[in-house]
Amino acid sequence: MSDEMASGRGDISSIDKRRSKTAAEPTPASGVRRAGAWLLHELHEILPPLIFFFVGFNLIVLTTNLILADYAVAFANFMLATGGALIVGKVVPVVNALPFLGRYDRAPLIQPILFKTFVYWTAVLLARLLEHFIEFWLIDHHPVSDFVPYMISTFSWHRFAAIQIWILVLFLIYLTASELNHLFGNGELWRILFTRRPSELQLNRRQRIRELVHLSRLADAHPVDDFRDPTSIAHRQLVEIVQRLSG
Repeated sequence: MSDEMASGRGDISSIDKRRSKTAAEPTPASGVRRAGAWLLHELHEILPPLIFFFVGFNLIVLTTNLILADYAVAFANFMLATGGALIVGKVVPVVNALPFLGRYDRAPLIQPILFKTFVYWTAVLLARLLEHFIEFWLIDHHPVSDFVPYMISTFSWHRFAAIQIWILVLFLIYLTASELNHLFGNGELWRILFTRRPSELQLNRRQRIRELVHLSRLADAHPVDDFRDPTSIAHRQLVEIVQRLSG
């Protein structure tokens, strides 16, 4: 009898172990959900700069052709602009992961804009040079030692520099809009520009910005304990600002 009971307990414990092991193992469905969530996150990171630079590069191609009186936009130029936008779209998520990118986030707004513009611009410059190197070495099957002489003698540096200048200008515009969007709150700048009617914002847009500036100055002028004290002037002013912002 004791042997049977021990055998029964052993069977139960083995079943429990199998159940716990099965519960601990991730199901294929959860893995697919994680992969889908990661893909959506990557698309969310890539799409804004990709769309912006796709439009920007193709406007550069169009205006250049118009200036040169070449009104028939070449398909090769369109593909070149699209390729440039894809390079930027791939570089931006990589640069966003750099730990030092937020170095000037607490500084005046012009500093993070200029710093991030320089970092993104440098990353795109290196990515473009790497793309030309891969094409020279792997696709055209030239020796690696000939790459530098090729770049010096036959590479179109004027065109390369012109594109880099426009990339710098576009990054300045893109990052200015991005930093303002983060300042107002994610998505708030889009709602102000495209979704809300002017009548809803005409009277209180400047007022809200002034109240936020007032709140920032109040936080700089008083310690946290002053705001926690209900009898203090700082606490009363804080409550009044919050009430006006929520009204």
